Amino acid sequence: MNAPLTRAELAERVAADIPPGSFVNLGIGQPTLVSDYFSPGQDVILHTENGMLGMGRQAVGDEIDDDLINAGKIPVTELPGASYFHHADSFAIMRGGHLDVCVLGAFQVSASGDLANWHTGEPDAIPAVGGAMDLATGAKQIFIMMNLFGKDGRSKLVPVCDYPVTGIGCVSRVYTDVAVFELADGRVTVTDIFGVTVAELQSRLDVPLDVAPGVAGT
Repeated sequence: MNAPLTRAELAERVAADIPPGSFVNLGIGQPTLVSDYFSPGQDVILHTENGMLGMGRQAVGDEIDDDLINAGKIPVTELPGASYFHHADSFAIMRGGHLDVCVLGAFQVSASGDLANWHTGEPDAIPAVGGAMDLATGAKQIFIMMNLFGKDGRSKLVPVCDYPVTGIGCVSRVYTDVAVFELADGRVTVTDIFGVTVAELQSRLDVPLDVAPGVAGT
């Protein structure tokens, strides 16, 4: 049985599932890694909320231009035909239903697809909503990319979010280091699994799991 995925392997897994020709936004944190793993000919068009369409992979070495960054302030490359625009126009793209997929991180995702990713609710926590609410509402599909379990061992896939919610019923797929989940009609289906059995996974989750045909570890 395979081991749990590394961050790089998880990013590659997410990238492979994004349909060719899609307009895509990558949230800050783990999702920014996805830009490095699109295959030739996939022709995904990346949008970044600070005002760029046609972003490429992360920049390295002599490619780095401190004026060319993504929303997470990471230097990036540009693809032929890339364009730049006002922040307000960028949010109009996000809010107007022009993005096919957005990949975001999360503190929690509920079985019904609710997303919590901007605040833990702790008194000393610093809220960091950014454009997440606009993306959760405006993108046609929301993919979540995260480790399934927190440092305290608790699952981030929960029956109901107890952190402040970013978007209601917006998440369609959750990619984690140990499994991929499809969320639809209040049901959670395991479509891929890494380094654990379904029984082990279910024992650590309070969410009932369906299992897609052919999933290893069943």
